[in-house]
Amino acid sequence: MLVEVALPIPLPRTFTYRVDQPLAGGTRVRVPFSGRKLVGWVVGEAAPGRELKQVRDVERVLDDEPSVPPDVLRLCRWIASYYVTPLGVVLRGALPAVLSDTGRSDPPVRTRRVLRLSRELPTLTLRDEVFGRALRQRECYEVLESMGGRADVKHLTEARAFSAGVVRGLVDRGVAELIEERTDRDPFADISYGEPTRHAPTTAQAAALGALLTAAGHPGADRPFLLYGVTGSGKTLVYIELLRDVVVRQGRGAIVLVPEIALTPQTVARFRAEFGDVVAVLHSALSDGERYDAWRALHEGRRRIAIGARSAIFAPVRDLGAIIVDEEHEASYKQSEAPRYHAREVAVVRAATAGAVCVLGSATPALESWHNAQRGKFQLLRLPDRVEGRPLPPVQLIDLRVERRADADAPVPRGRPLVIADALSDALNDRLLKREQSILLLNRRGYATFVQCRACGHVWHCAQCNVSLTFHRGRKRLLCHYCLHEEPPPAVCTACRSDDLAFRGIGTEQVEREVAELFPTARIARMDVDTTSAKWSHHEILERVGTGDIDILLGTQMIAKGLDFPNVTLVGVVNADVAMNLPDFRASERTFQLLTQVAGRAGRGARGGLVLVQTALPQHYAIQCALAHDFDGFATRELQERIQPEYPPHTRLVNIVISGIDERPVQDAADDAASYVDELLRSHDARDIVTLTGPAPCAIDRIRGRWRWHFLLRSRSPRVLGETCRQIQNRYELKPGRSELRMIIDRDPVSLL
Repeated sequence: MLVEVALPIPLPRTFTYRVDQPLAGGTRVRVPFSGRKLVGWVVGEAAPGRELKQVRDVERVLDDEPSVPPDVLRLCRWIASYYVTPLGVVLRGALPAVLSDTGRSDPPVRTRRVLRLSRELPTLTLRDEVFGRALRQRECYEVLESMGGRADVKHLTEARAFSAGVVRGLVDRGVAELIEERTDRDPFADISYGEPTRHAPTTAQAAALGALLTAAGHPGADRPFLLYGVTGSGKTLVYIELLRDVVVRQGRGAIVLVPEIALTPQTVARFRAEFGDVVAVLHSALSDGERYDAWRALHEGRRRIAIGARSAIFAPVRDLGAIIVDEEHEASYKQSEAPRYHAREVAVVRAATAGAVCVLGSATPALESWHNAQRGKFQLLRLPDRVEGRPLPPVQLIDLRVERRADADAPVPRGRPLVIADALSDALNDRLLKREQSILLLNRRGYATFVQCRACGHVWHCAQCNVSLTFHRGRKRLLCHYCLHEEPPPAVCTACRSDDLAFRGIGTEQVEREVAELFPTARIARMDVDTTSAKWSHHEILERVGTGDIDILLGTQMIAKGLDFPNVTLVGVVNADVAMNLPDFRASERTFQLLTQVAGRAGRGARGGLVLVQTALPQHYAIQCALAHDFDGFATRELQERIQPEYPPHTRLVNIVISGIDERPVQDAADDAASYVDELLRSHDARDIVTLTGPAPCAIDRIRGRWRWHFLLRSRSPRVLGETCRQIQNRYELKPGRSELRMIIDRDPVSLL
């Protein structure tokens, strides 16, 4: 029979192969393709009557049962269509890497040796006859009995101190047997779960739970829910109670998505304390084998709750009853490489097709979600207050313009950049005296953001990207944060040979040094990409904060969410303006979200808290609304700002990026592609439905040695916009040449940089 196979290659079609047995959709096969061997997925039978010149045979069937369940295959088809991505590329992204690795015929398997009783010795007399003076063998036999008749050999020899000879003796006497048993690799297996937590829900929590449990009892009857709750309002408690109903009472499955940085052992421990070993974890920090074992446990139905970051939305959970997307506003839910899906949107689609409850939770919802709630597309649930009636912390502004003028007018200026203003320094000192903890946020890593010659103004840039190099003092290197190019810091200017060089801008390394000089006895930890590259390193830092071994935690946005430390009574934002003036329509929204989220880390205990924000833009509405914890006010103003020019959520957006190694061919290709799209819209009389803007250079016009131009498509019709994108994908071809031209179609982009 002939089947259609989706291959993980950038061609928007499937390929026909011959196979000698019926195969269900989602089955992995290895096939020859253009001189290579590829793993692909059967997605259906070939259309009858189709004439083909040559059909090659499937080389090998790799699955006994489909690795892609029917519901996940349907979801991948939708993603392929909506995000204009080849189906094989989507399927590869939906599965553990080992399942599409042509270098292995089967995924790696871990086994353990188990000693299992094979003969019962019910009487003491019989035991005396069998064991005689072999008292350790008899003791080991009775330990096995107490453990249900089986135990891991490693546990017996290491934890129980039985020798290998004792184990062999039981086998030789015919009372036990050694077997090889497949086991899961689980890096969270040894964490302490603790006890399940029980809290009486607040009035608002009870109302939210009532709506969710009603929906859970009537699958498919309700819209997605947007759970808007201020920081510290107990959203996690609502999630857990919903899962208790769906998983424990109804026996269905669930998916819980959290931002990657929030997927810590503490998070896993909380869910496993409530639900035990039915929780499987999917995490990018896991090895291929660990991810595969977690996936397999879900696929086989041995575990029913998948908790993970973005890609966990594809988890093969059986009888899916609920999907929770925590911190749903997070940009990390958008995949930056093909397939460029947004996990929040995919969650809504998967829940709808599965008849599952979908909950999107945040203290600062994405404006797209908020807009959907205002229009009635999502059902809005509010948690307006913190648990136990604790107030939100007061937020005070420190005007950096005033501070800098005062420093310039001082009899003895400090002679270096203003990092920590006096008011913030005093507040830090006060917390140290009280043995309370503080958090400092600066969303920019490194020591200095660029190096400049004072004599001629020359700035050191990356040779592959049009960005300045960041100075990392600890490594004594200049580093590009895009392509990771690095070089030693200069001693003299390469343009004019002057040695008068300035290291300008402030990063987390410089904040760490400044704080250490101000408070030499303080215990300080820095948390950014540079200090958390090792597996579980950020978890180790947070554990030290939780045990009180850290006085001041400073870092980038990774410290702004998911942290719940009652002894943190001060949050300081070193510079609130870092992202405000980026050439991106979401700059104000991201600033408001970051400030609100990090402010929520303070005052979560009985001692209350304070937030100090250093800014040179104190009157900006994003900062003023964060000052008042006023999400509604911010959303109203920001939605108004996006009416003209029109940006999401008032319209749908597609960013089409053309890149290549030579600038001029890229510009010409972008012009040609935009002209093709313009003619396509004209020929379909769709110019009033889809508008074209550009082409123009991208805000960062060169990354990793590739020049980048782009143009935008806007439309209020998702259907017409999707059809336009598919026409471009299927019919438009970049002209071949030496510039290695590529085209990216990014639907619903979260950034235009």
